[in-house]
Amino acid sequence: MKQATSGIASFLQNPYGLLLVTTVVFNGILFGLGLDFRSPIVLGVCFVVLIFDAAAFYYIMDRLIFFFSQFVLPVQAEQDRNEIYTRVNNFDGERGPTLFVKNGRVIKHEGEMDKRGPGVIVLDTASAVVIQTDNEVIGAAGPGIRFTKANEYITREEGVDLRTQWQFIGPQVNEQTLFSLGQSSDAKKNPDSLARSQQATAGLTRDGFEVSATLSIKFRIKQGLDQKPASESGVTSQYGYNAAAVLNAVSREVVELVTADNKRIRMEWNRLPAHLVVNLWREYVRKFKLEDLFKAEGVNGLQTIQEMINRRVKRPTVVNLDDTGIPTGEAVPSLEFRQLEERGLEIMDVRIHNILFDAGIEEQIIKNWNTEWTKIAKREEEQLNEREKLMETTARVEAAKRFAKIATQKFDNPIAPPQDIFATLQALIEPIRETIIIESRANNQIEAETKKLDEISKWMLVQKLDSAMRSEEDKS
Repeated sequence: MKQATSGIASFLQNPYGLLLVTTVVFNGILFGLGLDFRSPIVLGVCFVVLIFDAAAFYYIMDRLIFFFSQFVLPVQAEQDRNEIYTRVNNFDGERGPTLFVKNGRVIKHEGEMDKRGPGVIVLDTASAVVIQTDNEVIGAAGPGIRFTKANEYITREEGVDLRTQWQFIGPQVNEQTLFSLGQSSDAKKNPDSLARSQQATAGLTRDGFEVSATLSIKFRIKQGLDQKPASESGVTSQYGYNAAAVLNAVSREVVELVTADNKRIRMEWNRLPAHLVVNLWREYVRKFKLEDLFKAEGVNGLQTIQEMINRRVKRPTVVNLDDTGIPTGEAVPSLEFRQLEERGLEIMDVRIHNILFDAGIEEQIIKNWNTEWTKIAKREEEQLNEREKLMETTARVEAAKRFAKIATQKFDNPIAPPQDIFATLQALIEPIRETIIIESRANNQIEAETKKLDEISKWMLVQKLDSAMRSEEDKS
């Protein structure tokens, strides 16, 4: 009895069963009202009405399914609307994987990736994936909705983050401060971690010293000419979406050979920028001596290395440097730029932050710097003393010239009649006295100097009168 009741309930839940039951009930009511169903005309009309009801019921149900299926997922494109309608209309209880990709990370339930039926992938505006089958790569899927067929799945079960990314490699600032290898508390607690971080960027200078650097790399999936094109689902991402670049980043595999055990390891797309930059760092650091990396005058070695690394990853050709870090003027192709372009990546900026080396070398460098600074200070002191002497001599010469010009300004007339010695001395002293009074009013010593000149003038006047009196006495 329970099974029969359950069967009837299931039959009534079926739309076509509901239509059949409704038709039977309606005709039963008509029969109860006295309608004669033995007439061929009545039977024909009932049959036509049944067919019309079935057609109308099917059409209305189909349109309702199409309408309400639009609210299952945030579809926008017409193709996606038709696809979600087909999926809902043909759903028989079996489905493929349903996945969500957020910031390039695939979020899934346990065992979801094992399903191989028709599925769906929902991607946020910062994510993209590559779809493939067991035999071929289908292509990239950007932000929005992507419906997958029974044999399609995400390549390597990983997504692509479209946002601009910063990657740091080498010793971090919290592990080591500048020139303090092996002395911080973090280094003592985690010596293995510190050794690994140092080894990641360890390189040899031209004079054989090992140095490590903290390198920061800003990179992203390469954008197309249209900075913000719409994806296949009609979604425009603020981070930009380039289907060809996403496909190249995931499908063009780079294999790294581990020399220790001769193994080949697949390199993820977001590890390639750091791999290239570290190799460039080691290539260029061996062109410089340790002291050249930190020289104070002009452009030092670290600045040159940083500039050359940025050029190598951003330009198709760069000027070559010789083994001593001097530009040769020869333009050579950049292999790193070509590799990044083939993988659909672009590096926007590379910076060198923090340089580490052995503490003993640090002490020696500090001593050399102190010696060099002392030499520079002494040399500058000597230059200042020489400049002071030169300025003093120049000032003395200029003062003598000006004094001579002032003292002789009343002797400019070459045809002036000759004067006695007292008049000549008076003409010599008066301009000097006037100049001192005019230009040295703020000087406290002006009164004493003026008195001296006045005394000289009085002495000359007295001597002149005495001389005149003696002359008259001699005449008489």
